[in-house]
Amino acid sequence: MTDMTNDTAHLAADMPQETGAEQKRLGFWLTLPAQLLVLFIALFPILMQVYISLTDWSPLDGIPWYRAYELWIGLLNYADLANDPRFLSALWRTFIVMVFCVPVQFLLGLGLAILFVDDFRGKRVLYSTILVPMMVVPAVAGYMFFMLFQSGGPVNDILSLFAGRPVTIAWLADPDLALFAVIVSDIWQWTPLMFLILLAGMVSVPQDQQMAAVLLGASWPRRFFTIVLPRMKTIIIIAIAIRVIENFKVFDNFYIMTSGGPGVATETISIYIYKVTQQELIWGYVAAIALAILIILSVVSALAIKKMRNA
Repeated sequence: MTDMTNDTAHLAADMPQETGAEQKRLGFWLTLPAQLLVLFIALFPILMQVYISLTDWSPLDGIPWYRAYELWIGLLNYADLANDPRFLSALWRTFIVMVFCVPVQFLLGLGLAILFVDDFRGKRVLYSTILVPMMVVPAVAGYMFFMLFQSGGPVNDILSLFAGRPVTIAWLADPDLALFAVIVSDIWQWTPLMFLILLAGMVSVPQDQQMAAVLLGASWPRRFFTIVLPRMKTIIIIAIAIRVIENFKVFDNFYIMTSGGPGVATETISIYIYKVTQQELIWGYVAAIALAILIILSVVSALAIKKMRNA
C-alpha cells in the first residue's frame, strides 16, 4: 500500500513537468511558421544586399537581379569604397552634423526636462507646443527652413532689425552657412524627442530619495548631480544612441533645403546614397555603401547596449 502511494506521488510530481514540456513543444511548433517568416523578412534583404554588393550589377544592364552573379567582381566595390573621396567626405560631413546636433539637442532637451518636471500654470499648453516640431513632416520642415533662410527671408529680416541696416546673407549659397542652416533645422525638429525621452527618465526617479535629500539640506544642483543624473544613465544612453543613429539617416529636410549643395557642402551619407542610386544607378556600389553603414550603426548600437548593461 505504501509503495502504491509513493508511485502515485511520483507520477503526480512528474505530470506538471511533462505537461509543461509538451506545452513548450506545442508552442514552438505553432509559432515556428511565424518565426521563419520574420527571419526571412529580416535576413533576405541583408543577404540580397551582400550578394549585390559583390557584383557590378545595375538595372541598366538588362539582366534580372538574380543573375547578377554574371557580373561578379568580389570585394572590388569595398576597395573602391575605401578610396572614394566623395563617400569619405559625405561620411565625415554626417559625423560633423552628428557632433553638432546631438550635444545641442541633448542639452536643450535636458534643460526643458528640468523645467517641465514640476507643475506650473500653462504647463500642458507649453508641453504640447514644444512637441509640435517633432510632429511636422521632415520634408515640410525642410521647406519651412528653406524659406526662412532665403536672402529675403525672415532670418535676414530679423538680423536687419538688430544691425540697423539691410542684411542679405545668402545662407544656402555659402558652403559653411548652408551646413549651419541645415544643422539648425535638425536641432529644431528633433530636440523635442530628446526632451520627451529625458523627461520620462527624470519623472521615473524615486521622489522619496529626493525628499530625503531636501530634508538633509542638499541644494538643487547637488540633488540633481548626485541623485537624478546617475539614475538617468540608461535613459541618457538610449536618447543619445537614437539620435546618433537617426543622424546617419537624415535626408528629407537636408535635401529639400540644399539638395546636398552648394556643390557637396551639405551632402550627407543619405543624400550621397540617394544620388548614386537614382542618378548614377550604380546599385552594386550602393549596396556596398549601405552594408558599410549598417556595420557602423550596428557597432554603435552594440556599444550603447554594452553601456546600458554597465550603467
